[in-house]
Amino acid sequence: MITLSVVKADVGGYVGHSSMHPDIIDKAKESLEREKRSGLLIDFHVTRCGDDLQLIMTHGLGVDNERVHKLSWDTFLECTQVAKKLKLHGAGQDLLRDAFSGNIRGMGPGVAEMEFEEREAETIIIFMADKTSAGAWNLPLYKIFADPFNTIGLVIAENMHCGFRFDVQDVKEHKRIFFNAPEEIYDMLVFIGAPSRYTVKAVYHRVTGEIASVSSTERLSLIAGRYVGKDDPVCIVRCQGDFPAVGEVLEPFTMPWLVEGWMRGSHHGPLMPVSVAESNPSRFDGPPRVIAAGFQLSGGKFVGPRDMFDDPSFDEARRQTNQIADYLRRHGPFEPHRLPLEEMEYTTMPQVMKRLEGRFENF
Repeated sequence: MITLSVVKADVGGYVGHSSMHPDIIDKAKESLEREKRSGLLIDFHVTRCGDDLQLIMTHGLGVDNERVHKLSWDTFLECTQVAKKLKLHGAGQDLLRDAFSGNIRGMGPGVAEMEFEEREAETIIIFMADKTSAGAWNLPLYKIFADPFNTIGLVIAENMHCGFRFDVQDVKEHKRIFFNAPEEIYDMLVFIGAPSRYTVKAVYHRVTGEIASVSSTERLSLIAGRYVGKDDPVCIVRCQGDFPAVGEVLEPFTMPWLVEGWMRGSHHGPLMPVSVAESNPSRFDGPPRVIAAGFQLSGGKFVGPRDMFDDPSFDEARRQTNQIADYLRRHGPFEPHRLPLEEMEYTTMPQVMKRLEGRFENF
């Protein structure tokens, strides 16, 4: 069995929140290479999306392994020291706890992990986003695994016609529910259409039970009790065979749907599919970006990555993103560009309400 672990954190931005200094990436590679030589990891790849450091690792120790999680935590700490030395912005801002306690979940970094038997041809795409929240994957995961207008394999591929099972989590109440597609699509959409609260954690094949996708669902504001940055989630999707084809997995990103995040994590903005080189959100700290790293796995070793959005067929999506961004920005501090009040509870809104409490009158 192979375990694929993707762990991300914002350890310091260059310049501001827009990108990552190359010294941070070098330090992370140095840390993971050390543990690959020790035998803890089979292989690894380090990249970034905007100002978020992405650790992509394979090993044979299963999900939630303490040694792998501690390696990730220690790597982020080492990179934070580099960020502080360079006086980068927000050094270590996603590291919300003082000491590692056996598992990195709930400590700030985002985590997506899956364990599986490697297929004869194991095709994987890892999506990584910046300036958005954990619920950003709800719409594409629905379209990939439940929408025949997106994924024709649901109609004409015998091994996918059975549909998929969705693990949906209530991130505020810490509850989960499973839905079967296609027969429970309408019920499921009631919940995943509200991505600020309900997120798709994982997707499974209905017949084989094989895991098809997993995402990070950590909400930084719920962990910290205040706004400390957006979640900037990651998502792993297995492709081909019993799962949707690469083209079906990428197709949802031709439409720049609206996500939470952007400036100060308090605005709606269109999600722009970009190459790694263009994942530098700078206009109003945005618009939100998503990158896609494609790999083949061979004995747990990475063959790749291919930069899947480095493709002119996504140019129209990028053009539409800029048009939508222009339109939304003209709203300034008004909804629907700014998030509704119930989603602003971790910003300055509570302090403003408390200061003005005595000035509200009945009428």
